[in-house]
Amino acid sequence: MANVPFSPDELVADGFHVGTTSMSFGGPAPKLKTPITPRENINHMLARDGEQMWIPGFTDFMGLESRVNKDHIARAEVIDCGAPLALEEKGGPDMFGIEWVFVPLVGGSMVKPGKPALEDVNDWPNVIQFPDVEAMDWAACKELNAPLNATERAFHVTFQNGFFERLISFMDFEGAAMAIIDEDQKDAIHALFSKLCDLYEAMITKYMECVNIDGVCMHDDWGSQRAPFFSVATCREMVMPYIKRMADFCHSKGLWFEQHSCGKNEPLAECMVEAGVDIWFPQAMNDVDMLIDKYGDKMVFSVAPPVVTEETSDEEVDKLAREFVAKYANKQKPIVLFAFRADPRFTNAVYRYSREAFNEQ
Repeated sequence: MANVPFSPDELVADGFHVGTTSMSFGGPAPKLKTPITPRENINHMLARDGEQMWIPGFTDFMGLESRVNKDHIARAEVIDCGAPLALEEKGGPDMFGIEWVFVPLVGGSMVKPGKPALEDVNDWPNVIQFPDVEAMDWAACKELNAPLNATERAFHVTFQNGFFERLISFMDFEGAAMAIIDEDQKDAIHALFSKLCDLYEAMITKYMECVNIDGVCMHDDWGSQRAPFFSVATCREMVMPYIKRMADFCHSKGLWFEQHSCGKNEPLAECMVEAGVDIWFPQAMNDVDMLIDKYGDKMVFSVAPPVVTEETSDEEVDKLAREFVAKYANKQKPIVLFAFRADPRFTNAVYRYSREAFNEQ
């Protein structure tokens, strides 16, 4: 691709990108006059082919959390082209029939406490009823979300409950944390996680028939603010094989694979890399610079912006953006600028300076 010099006209918004109507962070974003589309830029970023043209931001991605998957209704996080959930619709049964309770104070849901579905994972074949993928209303999903196919952003679907989170939903946290290191339950967990892979692969295939997705995001929180919930050895033995299976499946379909995992999980990054994960957006309590330095040639990380307020002068914002780009503009160790509602002065400046920096690389 020939070098395309930056033009200030690129920062003049030309309307908005196609977006969802439910949940604001999946909604429309200003559409800049970029020389290639955000989707193309992210594809080049993931390929590390030297053709990336700017540091992408969070709004260069668009996610779908369709109500065809009852997990999203149960967890009160539907992001699609339908009407936003009413308060009384949030919570309820997920796609396994597990009851969730919406907690307005925190804006999210938790499994109804006091009665876990499983006390022992060995019982799961007789207790856990897997959903019928064919019985889900994929035709409605396709019709409702057809407008999203016109997007020029990197388009992915999210699964709210990955492997450890699903185990927690069945057993509550204490039971899941004990089961995953209990020699008497490990074989049953392997069988359960393998069956979950069957389910997720079938659903991804259905999603691909409904919408033109580029990737899959698997939501599976692995840690607290201080440390992971389990060791690297446990992750490698009990969880990583199924992350690898999902990543391999996505890659075989031409999709990228993102592992969403909140918590201080930097020790587990090596497992993600070994499993073939393409993207992880770590929270700020992780040593993100260390992760980029150590693994950035194999996996893309997100970086939070510096604090910018209304009181921050234009000159200081510009200086912060220059410093950010000078530090992170690297086509072989690319990053994503991650912020739900970043100051557009900063994001526009990062776009400009990264365009200029990448044009010189």
